[in-house]
Amino acid sequence: MRNLKDRYSRRRIALAIASGLTLLVLVVLVNVLRSPSDFPATTSGVSTTISISSGEAGTSIARSLQSAGVVKNFRYFVSVLLKDPSSLGIAPGAHTIDTHIPSELALTELLDQKRILNLIVVKDASTTQTVLSALHSDTNLLQGDALKTVTLALPNPAHSLEGELGPDQYSFSAHTSTHDALTAMTNMAKTNFQSSGILAGYQKYSPYQLLTIASLLQIEADPSDYANAAEVIYNRLAINMPLQLNSTVAYAQGLQGSIGLTIAATHVPSAYNTYLHTGLPPTPICNPSLAALRATLHPARGSWLYFITVKPHDTRFTDSYSQFETWVALYNHNVAMGAFK
Repeated sequence: MRNLKDRYSRRRIALAIASGLTLLVLVVLVNVLRSPSDFPATTSGVSTTISISSGEAGTSIARSLQSAGVVKNFRYFVSVLLKDPSSLGIAPGAHTIDTHIPSELALTELLDQKRILNLIVVKDASTTQTVLSALHSDTNLLQGDALKTVTLALPNPAHSLEGELGPDQYSFSAHTSTHDALTAMTNMAKTNFQSSGILAGYQKYSPYQLLTIASLLQIEADPSDYANAAEVIYNRLAINMPLQLNSTVAYAQGLQGSIGLTIAATHVPSAYNTYLHTGLPPTPICNPSLAALRATLHPARGSWLYFITVKPHDTRFTDSYSQFETWVALYNHNVAMGAFK
C-alpha cells in the first residue's frame, strides 16, 4: 500500500510541475503575442530629437522613430497611428521624445506641444506684426532685417508680407536666421496658394486680390459663412460699392480683434478705410486659412449686399438695407448685453 501511495504522490507532483510549466509557457506566449513588435513600458531610454516636416507621411515618421530607437517596429507604430484619429494633430518641428518606448506612448509624446523645440505658431488671422514679434522674442534665432530680402509667393508693390505667412506650427533649430524662418513661412503660404487654386485667378481677380479677399473673409465671418461673405464682397465690388468693413479700419488703426467701430473711425484717412474708398484694401489684412482661400473661388450664389454677425456664430445676409438696419439694432443690443465678451 505504501508503494502505491508513494507512486501516486510522485505522479501528482509531476503533474503539478508539468501544469506549472505549461502555464508559464502560456503566459510568456501571451505577452509575446500581445506586442511582438513593441517595446515594453519598462525599457524607456534616453531622449532624442525627431524632426518632422510639414505634411510628412505617417510611414515616414514611423521609419524615423524606428531608426532613432524610439519604437521597435515602424509597421506597428503605423498601425497605432491608423487606429487613433488624434494622430492627425502631430505638428511639424523638432520633437524631444524618449527612446525604447511603446508605440502608444511615442504617439502621446509626439502630440505633446511642450516637447516641440522652439515652437512658433502662426495662427489663422495672425498679422505680420504678431509673427515678427514672436520671431524677435525668440532668443534662439539670429535676428536681422529679413523683410526686404524674403521672396514672396505673390509679389506686391509694397513688398508686404501680410497674408503671405502660412498658418502652421514651426520649430526652428538654434541659430536659424529670421530670414530663413520667414522663408519657411512664405513657402508654407505658397503651398496653401497652390492647394487652394488661387494662383489661377478667378474671373477678373488676380491671385493677390483673391488673397486679399480671403484675408477679409478670415476676419469678418465664421468658416461656415465664408462662401456667403465672399459673395457679398464680389457683389459690392461689381457695382463699385464701398465694402465698408470694420476689419479693414481696425487694421489701419492697429486694433485687430476689436468688433466695434466708432463713427469717427470711419473717417480715418487710410487706404485701408473701406468706408472712404471703393475696391479692395492695398494688401491683405491677415494671414488667411486654407478654407478662406478656397472660399474665394467658390462663393455662394445670391444677391446679398449686406451681412452682419448679430451674435457669435450668427451671421445674417440680405440685399435689403432696411433689414440690415434692423439687424444692426439687434447687434447693438447684443453687444450691450455682453454677448461678444
